[in-house]
Amino acid sequence: MRKTSSTTSSRGSFYWLAILAVFFALFGAVIKLLDNRLRHFYIFDQAQLHDISRAAIARHGNATDLIFDEIVSKLGQDPKIGPTLNKNSFRDHNEWVFNNAGGAMGSMYIIHASITEYLIFFGTPIGTEGHTGRHTADDYFHILQGEQLAFRAGDLTPERYPAGAMHHLKRGQVKQYVMPESGCWALELAQGWIPPMLPFGMADSVFSTLDLPTFLRTCVITGREMIANLLRGKF
Repeated sequence: MRKTSSTTSSRGSFYWLAILAVFFALFGAVIKLLDNRLRHFYIFDQAQLHDISRAAIARHGNATDLIFDEIVSKLGQDPKIGPTLNKNSFRDHNEWVFNNAGGAMGSMYIIHASITEYLIFFGTPIGTEGHTGRHTADDYFHILQGEQLAFRAGDLTPERYPAGAMHHLKRGQVKQYVMPESGCWALELAQGWIPPMLPFGMADSVFSTLDLPTFLRTCVITGREMIANLLRGKF
């Protein structure tokens, strides 16, 4: 009886392991298929954002709020993009949240958030520096005011990105970056798998700064925008 019971148990374990193996194989195949089709879900064109940003900078100089205004207004006029944008103005302080990630601190306003893209204003008027994170999305950092510096391990001189420049952090790449004390503001577009990026962007608020109100507010705004866009069919 003991031998029979042991054999049955072994067969049961093998059965469940086989099911798990099939599940993970299918899951991996689905993710791979979706990964190859990610671009079909994008609605933002980083080259277009670069042109809009540079035009706004040329028109308004260091008037950051007017640059923000023009960018949001231009995007809102696009019939494909407009409905997916945050309906609450960046001038509403309740829509801004601090963001602590990789040792750096700034504030952000979420313009758009979905499963495959996010677009935000991010920056600080007093400077910061930290780790970019290693992400599952390409990140396009359009400098609107000030300057950003960055470098990869092994580089002996920094990369410099002044106002009007675009810093592309490729998917899976990692750098240290600095926004000098004079301040820096940027329009940041991420395209790829956004949910896996969220722990990096939120973990410091829970485990380092212990700023739970900011963590909760970030969750509410991010969730609100992602769910609203999913209901619109924007993946």
